[in-house]
Amino acid sequence: MEDASKHAQTALAVLRIVTALLLIEHGAMKLAGFPAFGVGGAGDEANLSTLMLIFSLREVFGGLAVLTGLLTRPVAFLLSGQMGLGYWTTNFSGKSAFPVPNGGDGTLLFCFIFLYLASTGPGAWSFDAKMKRI
Repeated sequence: MEDASKHAQTALAVLRIVTALLLIEHGAMKLAGFPAFGVGGAGDEANLSTLMLIFSLREVFGGLAVLTGLLTRPVAFLLSGQMGLGYWTTNFSGKSAFPVPNGGDGTLLFCFIFLYLASTGPGAWSFDAKMKRI
């Protein structure tokens, strides 16, 4: 049987890329209503609070950094903290303590995936990996 560990860096890169694309989509939706109009989008961007605007910009630009694998560990750590804070203030407070009923399961997944990326690094196909070779 083939050793699966030789594919670990590729699997980590796929997890990083897919997670980053989803985060960018969340941030873009809050900022510009794209790609999902009608879900807190189109027209609602003017109603963003300053904190929500900062978080949305972090989601887009932090997501781009994680997507490309640039400064992955510190950016992923920052995003993990942001997702944890978001879960605590939006989903957990005053609602069910369980993630599915309070709608926070996605936020918790982002939190722990970014924490994982902060501890492991970006995997293959990243600027961080290229810079280590130079």
